[in-house]
Order: sequence, then structure tokens, then C-alpha cells
Amino acid sequence: MSTVDMSTKLTELLTLPSVQHNLATPSLVERILDRKEGVLTETGAVSVATGKYTGRSPLDKFVVRDASVEKKINWGQVNQPIAPDTFSRLYEKVVNHLKKKDELFVFDGFAGADEKYQLPLRVINEYAWHNLFARQLFIRPDKDADLKIHKPEFTIVSAPDFKADPAIDGTNSETFIIISFEKRIILIGGTEYAGEMKKSIFSVMNFLLPEQDILSMHCSANVGSEGDVSLFFGLSGTGKTTLSADENRRLIGDDEHGWSNSGVFNIEGGCYAKCIGLTKEKEPQIFDAIRFGAVLENVFVDPKTKAPDYNDNALTENTRAAYPLESIDNIIKPSVAGHPSTIIFLTADATGTLPPISKLTKEQAMYHFLSGYTSKLAGTERGVTAPEATFSTCFGSPFLPLPATVYAEMLGKKIVEHGVDVYLVNTGWTGGVYGVGQRMNLAYTRAMVQAALEGELANVETVQDGIFGLHMPMHVPGVPDEVLQPFKTWKNPEEYKNAATTLAYQFKENFKKFSTNNSKIEKLGGPIV
Repeated sequence: MSTVDMSTKLTELLTLPSVQHNLATPSLVERILDRKEGVLTETGAVSVATGKYTGRSPLDKFVVRDASVEKKINWGQVNQPIAPDTFSRLYEKVVNHLKKKDELFVFDGFAGADEKYQLPLRVINEYAWHNLFARQLFIRPDKDADLKIHKPEFTIVSAPDFKADPAIDGTNSETFIIISFEKRIILIGGTEYAGEMKKSIFSVMNFLLPEQDILSMHCSANVGSEGDVSLFFGLSGTGKTTLSADENRRLIGDDEHGWSNSGVFNIEGGCYAKCIGLTKEKEPQIFDAIRFGAVLENVFVDPKTKAPDYNDNALTENTRAAYPLESIDNIIKPSVAGHPSTIIFLTADATGTLPPISKLTKEQAMYHFLSGYTSKLAGTERGVTAPEATFSTCFGSPFLPLPATVYAEMLGKKIVEHGVDVYLVNTGWTGGVYGVGQRMNLAYTRAMVQAALEGELANVETVQDGIFGLHMPMHVPGVPDEVLQPFKTWKNPEEYKNAATTLAYQFKENFKKFSTNNSKIEKLGGPIV
């Protein structure tokens, strides 16, 4: 099917009388309740269940393999190829499916808070709550007049009720998430999990932004009272949300950012926060943001009191809350700031051998950026019974269409150009492995991060770790000196050395996939054992 034919079918769909264009939040909430897609909680948030799929489906994600991207995409398990003809046939089926619906919902908005690099987008949904999700997570036009001149450059077509037939449709299951860069369409079906929309656009931006010499990043960002910008990278469970949410600093964004020649900007207009175990005491900003207009996913709600139970994980550990940035008090608006002065890489090391904080050289920053290490703990995923080392390239491997080294080289260049201080912070274990040692004291971690952000560690005396090669500060205000060097916290030095050496070789084994063209980064930035 040609681009013209696809455009014609899309126009036919969008002009149907069943289509509701750019409904306001109250109207969408009304439609959600009328259609029995969800219920209101006591705070006014909408609570929904995502059915069979309570998280992303990485094995069902594809990129259309056509001439425009053939030589650019890093093809493999993350970016699985699908033929243009296969995509076209499935697209036609999905559009025909949507034409039969009593109602469809359309949102027009943007990705990218910096207007110079914004991606105008359109989201077409068969669920009202999915459209509310899109409205809260993406950037909303400032005024109605902007909608009249809005010309989307990428369109999400989401049809959760359409199930693919793998034998006929060329998919791996009933679920599919397909990006066509040539047709500028994202096709989603067979899953009700709304996060697929958010992450698909992030994948698109990870392709488009580097072509404009902009580093796209899976990180949170905030800014201090003097305009100093900090970035926080880290996988789930490392404390990224906790440590970047600082009442003394304003939030730029919690998950996705671009770094241009002008500075940092948020890619999104909202937050998608995990809320398992959420309390007002631990996360007051997130807790208070879950009010009218917010969407709760897979959170148990008491049928009588309508009170959400954030400790209930009956449906999933991956309970989520989606809300607009404006629901947080201390944000910067628009979500644009200057160049970072500090970057924090967060890891939760279950071996207890990585230092609680290390100052990284440029090569070490590139090495640990490419590695994206943390420990996956027992119970976080089905089948995980003991802590496992996990490596997610650039702290976001599922969303990178280009080779990882493209992003790492851009990071290294920007670190040098802007004189950025980069730190590796271990929020995991100390004094022994998981089950023997103890979790790093949060007060100490906060003190170390605070010292890094305020520039107090930029020129302090350091000592180099003999296994990982990391440079450990000798002193940090508010932290006992013995805590700063891991081997001093272990009772048995030989056990420490064995555990650290084992982790070092896991780093080396993982880095083999980059070694061909990155021997200098490995030599200067990796473990020295």
C-alpha cells in the first residue's frame, strides 16, 4: 500500500462521525465512566485495568524494514524487522476494525518541549482512557487555535481489541507494536497497556533527534536555584525517581529528554510513575499528583470507599500513575533548561562491591553508559529467584533504534564540550552481597548526591579502586569515610575480592558486543582487573 493510499484511509477514518477530536479532560473522564472503562477513585483519578498485558511486550515490537532505514537501524532482538507489505496489510485490517467502532478518540499534540525540535503527533484510540493517557503524557497545545494549524508528522493508531493472527499477519503473537519511519505511523494492537504509546514515541525520538545532533536520553532531569542542571540515569529499582525528586530543585522531567546545542529539554508533557508501595511520606509529589485527570493502571480500588491500595500487587508489581507535569508544584515551565553541570548514573549493585559514589572520567562515563548495569532482584520478574546482573545499554536498550555507540559517542563529546562532572552512585548493597550485607543508607546516598550536585566533589582527593578502576572520594560531608571504600565494609577481604572480580568479568563479558570498535573505551573506562 502506498503512502498516498494509507493517508487516504486515515483521512476516511478521521472524518467519520464517530470520531471525537481533542476532548478536554473532563469530557474524556465522562466518556470513560459512561463506557465503563474505569472507575473514579476518592481523589478523582481514573482507575483502569489493562487486562492480560500489564507491561510492555518487547518481543512483539517491530520496525518496518524499508529502504529509508535499512542501513541505519540496529536490527536484532530489540529492533525486529517486518516487511513493508506485511505492515500494509495489517494496517488496512486495523483501520477497517476501527471504522466499525461506535466511538474513536483523537489527540493532537507534540513530543519535545523545545519548539525548535518538536515532533507534532496525532494519537487515534478506540479507548477513551487511552486518549486521556495520551493527553496527560504528551505535550498539549497551548490554545485551541493551535489545533487548527496542527499538522502531525507521526501518527499512533492504537487498537487494543484487534488481535493479530501470527500465521497470517507475520507477528509473533496477537500483540504488535510496529513503527514505520517511512509512513510515519506507529501501529499498536492486541494490548491494552498504554505505556506502549509512550515508549513508541520515545523510540521514534531516539531515531530522529540524533540526526539533528541531539542526544536523546532515558533519564530524569532537574534544575537548581542557580540554573544548574542535573541528569539522573538508572534502571528500575535504582532510586532514580526518589533521588531526582528534590524539593529544593525544580523538575524538568522524570523519564525522557533531549540534549541539544542549546541545552536540555523534556520530550514529554507528563509523568508515568510506578506506584507500588506509594505513600505520601515517601513520595509526596507523586502521591499528591494522583488527582482528577490522572490515570491509575492496575491499582486495586476499594469498591466501597474508592480508596486505592498502593500496596496491593494482585494484578502486577508494575502499577502505574499517569499525570501531567502541571500536577507537580516545583516544575520548570516550559520544560527546557541549560546544559547539565552534573550527571548521575545510578545502580543498585547486589554484590555490594561497587563504591557508593565514584567520579568518572569521560571514558568511564561512556563505558558505564554503554553498560547500563544494575542488579535485578528476586521477585521483580517471573523466574528470578536470586539477584542477577542486568545490563541495559544506555540505560534504555529497548528503545534504541540506532547502534548504541551513536548515543555513547554523543555523550562523550558533550561531556567534554560542557565540562560535565559524571558520577556513578551505588544505591544497592554494602558490607556484603544481597542477603548478607545491608542496603546503602538512603541518608548517606542523599548526602553524596547533594555534594555532587553542589560541586563539592569536583576537586576532592580520590583513591582508585584496584578492580573496577573507579575513582572514589576520600571524604564526603555527612558520610563516614569507611563507607566510601567497599572493601573496608566487608568482614572478609577475600570474599570481597572474589565477589568484585566476578562482577568485573560480567562487565567485560557484556562489553564484548561493543569491543570491536571501542577498545579504547574498554581499556580506559572498564574494570582494570
